[in-house]
Amino acid sequence: MELDGRVAVVTGGTRGVGAGIARAFLGAGAKVVVCARRPPDRPVESAGRTAVFKPVDLRDPAAVHDFFADVVATYGQLDVLVNNAGGTPYRLLGEGEAERHARVVALNLTAPMTVSLAAYEYLRTSRGSVVMIGSVSGSRPSPGTAAYGAAKAGLANLAGSMAVEWAPEVRVNTLVLGMVRTELSHLHYGDEAGIAAVGRTVPAGRLAEPSEIGDAAVFLASERAAYVSGASLLIHGGGERPAFLNAATADKES
Repeated sequence: MELDGRVAVVTGGTRGVGAGIARAFLGAGAKVVVCARRPPDRPVESAGRTAVFKPVDLRDPAAVHDFFADVVATYGQLDVLVNNAGGTPYRLLGEGEAERHARVVALNLTAPMTVSLAAYEYLRTSRGSVVMIGSVSGSRPSPGTAAYGAAKAGLANLAGSMAVEWAPEVRVNTLVLGMVRTELSHLHYGDEAGIAAVGRTVPAGRLAEPSEIGDAAVFLASERAAYVSGASLLIHGGGERPAFLNAATADKES
């Protein structure tokens, strides 16, 4: 059990990628606390063990501070923080007021910073680690989700700075995700045919599963990654085939 006896917090760990990460940590032996504003529809479970849910608004610094104090009072320690909470609706820049886009940045960049700062002293004591959940949207144009992409770009930079400032006591790394199949995939990609078609654009031929993201997060939090800090690990199935290759007429049979 790679994380036996460790205590991990997964923000936004009640569904989708976050629940997949929480299940992977449970399977690796960790005690897992998941948090969100609302409880999960069903308990997050794996290997006969269940994650504990605690409600918190991650945009409220005082509430976040109290949340971590409660976790440490209950379990005696904090070893891993996974900053997973985030997301965005599809909205072109010209179709929303600046305040709407700013809220996306607050959730995906400011909130992880708030959470990390609240957890820092506990993680420093345990010589623990932070895993940021980033996105390929942070390194390429993201029409329709521009504020989200900008926030994820900032998150990668924030993680790199944290890794330098907080070394050697706390390791900080980022998982840079491509497309992941979750219970909300239909909202982004359509029906099963649409999801399959989108999956075929990925060299791996499919979308990632939340459990695969969880396995990577467990690795970064474990002793196997003891010398890994300030790293960004791409989990995108090979990325995207460049569009120009499909458009070009050279080297194609007529």
